[in-house]
Amino acid sequence: MVTSPPVVEEFGRELAALGWVSGLLVAGSLATGDYLPRVSDLDLVALVDGPVDAARQATLADLHRRLDAGTGSGLHLGCVYVDTALALDVGVRHPTWTHGQLVQRILSGITRAELVRHGYPIFGPVPRDVFPPMSADDVRAAARAELTGYWAWAARRPWLWWDPVIADLGLTSMARGRHALGAGELLTKSGAVQQAAAPAWLIDQLAARRRGESVSSPRLRTALIAWRDARRTVARARREGQ
Repeated sequence: MVTSPPVVEEFGRELAALGWVSGLLVAGSLATGDYLPRVSDLDLVALVDGPVDAARQATLADLHRRLDAGTGSGLHLGCVYVDTALALDVGVRHPTWTHGQLVQRILSGITRAELVRHGYPIFGPVPRDVFPPMSADDVRAAARAELTGYWAWAARRPWLWWDPVIADLGLTSMARGRHALGAGELLTKSGAVQQAAAPAWLIDQLAARRRGESVSSPRLRTALIAWRDARRTVARARREGQ
């Protein structure tokens, strides 16, 4: 039986009490069994009855700010608010709480795959009753969309990779993307660390950071390795999509 952190269960109770949220679903590392407290993000999807209008968005922002303030900066709880009437529309943007703000984003194909293959409800329907199945080719298409979307944008901006967070995320995301393109399967972030296109010393440091250890890597070398890896992986995704 899957056990969610108490904060997720409490978050679910608060959402249910609003009266217009009909479900809270778990995706990401918590769904795939790769969750590490104080390291991993909490990736959640809430099902909403009707549009998330300005008043509802204000209510949700207040709830998240209170939750973040009460639990500290190590929580990393994000949530996509999906109008159930629009759940099958892959192009629509939904209010999404991430990194301390409410933005508008699509529910990505990778998140949809995590939901239907590994996700579970805190309350409400099981993900497979809401979202359609994701075949191996669907997973490949979802990975290609992320690689040729955001990551192609980032690969055209080498200065972004000076940020150690972006460099680490890029190395693991490229490994996950390559795995999805080849196998049509999802790869956890911990698994991706071991498949990163990086020297052994950097893989060891990535793994240490994944465990929550305070380990730094040479900034310039890491940025260059990660940026070049992104350029190669994005180019591959484009070629295979033609």
